[in-house]
Amino acid sequence: MEPYADVVESYASFAREAADSPCFVEWSNGVVGDPEIQELIATLPPVKQQPNLVYAAARWHGAPAPGPYAGLREVLLTSWDAVRGTILARSTQTNEVGRLATLLPALAQCSPLDGGPLALLEVGASAGLNLFPDHYRYVWRHEDGTSYSLGEGPELSCDITGDVPLPAAVPAIGWRGGVDLNPLDVTDEDAMAWLTNLVWPEQDDRRDRLAAAIEVAAADPPLLVAGDLVDTLPDLLDQLPGDVSPVVFHSAVIAYLEPARREDFHDLMSGLVRAGRCRWVSNEGANVLPRISRSMPESRQRSTRFVLGVDGHAVALTHGHGRTMEWL
Repeated sequence: MEPYADVVESYASFAREAADSPCFVEWSNGVVGDPEIQELIATLPPVKQQPNLVYAAARWHGAPAPGPYAGLREVLLTSWDAVRGTILARSTQTNEVGRLATLLPALAQCSPLDGGPLALLEVGASAGLNLFPDHYRYVWRHEDGTSYSLGEGPELSCDITGDVPLPAAVPAIGWRGGVDLNPLDVTDEDAMAWLTNLVWPEQDDRRDRLAAAIEVAAADPPLLVAGDLVDTLPDLLDQLPGDVSPVVFHSAVIAYLEPARREDFHDLMSGLVRAGRCRWVSNEGANVLPRISRSMPESRQRSTRFVLGVDGHAVALTHGHGRTMEWL
């Protein structure tokens, strides 16, 4: 999904990407064919027009989901002022911990050879739920039906293809924190209700996983700093203790920056990696950080999946919610 595309293009794209949710597919196709609703959505700032945010706000104000497009349409037409207010006040900030099953092999590649601890610094951290990779049990399933498991805690599973470098152990974490324009307090019931509302309608497994992740993070809330990720990140790195190996990571975040700012972020991270100040793990849509996508084999560059990168080089294609991973 490209947040800065026009309404029809954005919703048509989301209809293709949201195959895991028949409700959202129907809603998106409905918007594509409904000029009156398109006009309403077009009055929003471009980054606020994204389907999942509009749908979440409509659900917040009573649109039944799963449910037919007619229910969404009615809420948007009859309660637009309230829906618009919610859209402007909130954002998606989807803290999908299922992505950790695809992130962990990349994070493990950043571990020092002596097994020393990592410092995890997440940009676009939301409530910081993805800062606890050492609190889960992972199950990676191979194409031949065999599986490999690691760790303890709530289970995260992923179907894998290719020669995935599965770690022998979950990396030790010596420090964890993040930056977000609007960090969410994991102990705030309203904020966590909004996160729960962002989960796609039919996906009860994700709702259960989110509840477990909130419980994990609430037991030891991470350090979260409010700020612009490009401007704030270097100062945060300066504040890390000296006995940890910093890894900056992000997942489904950079798309919400304007295209020029995405390039600024890529330049910043490339410079930090070259200077040896951190490692960099990225997991974004294929069009978001194009220099990383261009490092893939040409046959994979048209993929609609997320591109997992380490230090600016593509290493895998992943499902947006962590369900699958193809190592390149």
